Amino acid sequence: MDFVRFTGEFAIYYTLLALGGAVLIGLTLGAFTLIGTDFEPVLAEWILPFAVPGALVVAAWLVEAKQNVVENIAPVLTRIFTPLTIVMLLALLGVIAAAGGLVDVERELLILMDAILILVLSLLLYSISARDSLARPGLFDGLQLVLVGAAIAVDAVMLTAMLTRIAEFGFSPNKIAALGLNLLLLVHLVRAAWLTVGFLRRQRPFGQLENWQTRYLPVYGAWAAVVVILFPPVFGFI
Repeated sequence: MDFVRFTGEFAIYYTLLALGGAVLIGLTLGAFTLIGTDFEPVLAEWILPFAVPGALVVAAWLVEAKQNVVENIAPVLTRIFTPLTIVMLLALLGVIAAAGGLVDVERELLILMDAILILVLSLLLYSISARDSLARPGLFDGLQLVLVGAAIAVDAVMLTAMLTRIAEFGFSPNKIAALGLNLLLLVHLVRAAWLTVGFLRRQRPFGQLENWQTRYLPVYGAWAAVVVILFPPVFGFI
């Protein structure tokens, strides 16, 4: 869970640095363009190659140096984005339901939906890591359950679409990798929802929900290793 906290805080600081740097570079590029100087070669060959890794180092340092600041910001961000993400997921479900057949779902949409599910999972993990494990169940815990439930529904639709496409067009390495990821996400989310319901009913301690996250995270690493190491020889990539 310390790793989850670090990566979440790191992402917050890096995003803020990236946004600030983008504004500064945009203003500089606009000024040089107006005076007739081509700034893009300098930007592409010098500034970005140093700025991107430099921001990584600075963000990692800020996590350790400004922990109190992030601890104040992070819970606020999770409380803001959790209801917004619920609305987004419900809207996506409505659009997919209105679109009709799942065979016609584009591959790009499936990839995007997987990215959204990973974002939801990250939001859930960081919300759990920032919560006081001894605090009683509250409204925000109920919102998290709604978020997980909406994510499960989206994942189920995506799995149905993937299986439909596989039945229609056959297997491929990309489809198998995506199908495995979605199955892992489904197991993770269903178990998280079950434990959250038990916590809301005060039948389970919050620690069980937190421990489930930390025990399950290595499974994603194992699947990534399978895709990277075993898929190439199995499918003749090497």
